[in-house]
Amino acid sequence: MSLLLLNQPSKLCFRKSVLARSSPLHSNGFSFSSLQSPPCFIVDAEPCGADLGKLKIVNAGEFRLTTLEKKVPLELMMGMEDIGSSNGWVATLKDDGVVRLQDDLNPYASDSDPKRISLPPLVTLPHCQTQIVTNVAMSSSSPEDDNCAVAVKFLGPQLSFYRTGSHEWINIKIENPCFFSSRVFFSKKHDMFCIPGSGGHLIGSWDLRTLLKPTAPKIHKLRFRNLPKLTKTKREVLDSCYKSEHLVESTTTGETFLVKWYRKTFGRIIKGMATMKTKAIMVFKLDDQGNAVYTQDIGDLFIFLSKSQPSCVPARSVPGLLPNYVIFYDVDEYGLADLAESFVSSESSTFPVPYHIPPQNVV
Repeated sequence: MSLLLLNQPSKLCFRKSVLARSSPLHSNGFSFSSLQSPPCFIVDAEPCGADLGKLKIVNAGEFRLTTLEKKVPLELMMGMEDIGSSNGWVATLKDDGVVRLQDDLNPYASDSDPKRISLPPLVTLPHCQTQIVTNVAMSSSSPEDDNCAVAVKFLGPQLSFYRTGSHEWINIKIENPCFFSSRVFFSKKHDMFCIPGSGGHLIGSWDLRTLLKPTAPKIHKLRFRNLPKLTKTKREVLDSCYKSEHLVESTTTGETFLVKWYRKTFGRIIKGMATMKTKAIMVFKLDDQGNAVYTQDIGDLFIFLSKSQPSCVPARSVPGLLPNYVIFYDVDEYGLADLAESFVSSESSTFPVPYHIPPQNVV
């Protein structure tokens, strides 16, 4: 397995200078306190007996592999039953139709007393399916929190919500096919779950405060502004790509972004599957008037894209990060997008559990 290490520049398409600061933090900057962990990426686990393995992570900013003493189930690291991650919790779905939330892969959660929460069995709506999941999102840092809501978006029309303390799912069948492959996202700013439609022109939302029964989404239309001028060749490449839309918001600046991720198969076969290569990352800043404004400058922010719910942090809060970058991490690729230069650099590899873990409170 190729590792996300800065001390192996010959194996990477990007260089250390892209990622790491050449000078210490300014005196007016800040970093995560000793009570909060830096964001990190789950890489692997080193087998240590009894179907357990020592968790291997890469801390953002350091970009070197660290093997922890924390032990995790090797079964979880295979990724066969994993359906997503949110706020440091991994969701699994087995043949019994039960979604389970586990904090095993949170580096700062207890390995001697892991939390594993089973939700009620899923109910499949007519003409829908609940075996293939697009992603999972949670409204708070823990499913044990009062009034926490968990959302599971399935490939196709069904979206299911579960609220702490209830005994059943709220199941919604979305009629508009532009949302069938969408990813669900929870907005702390607006206290609602949102899903961007294919292409990003529509966003459906559900207000968490009124989400008590199945209801159609409230639809918001976006107007794209300041679109980049592309050459014919570039336009043809992007048109041939698989496109996914991701919502991410900054809790420090209050900004919301729509990120478009363009990936294309490039012929290399890993474990019988064609791998994909990122061709472009485009970021649009959303405003309250329904505009999605293309930008190459997100300020001091650093965005994380993976199979987890997207997130971002101020770059100055993590020594080693540079602002105005997007890092992406998937089952077959990891890399960086320099927004200012519209430049993408990545490397292919295999990651069964390509999750980033946002900053965690250290107990």
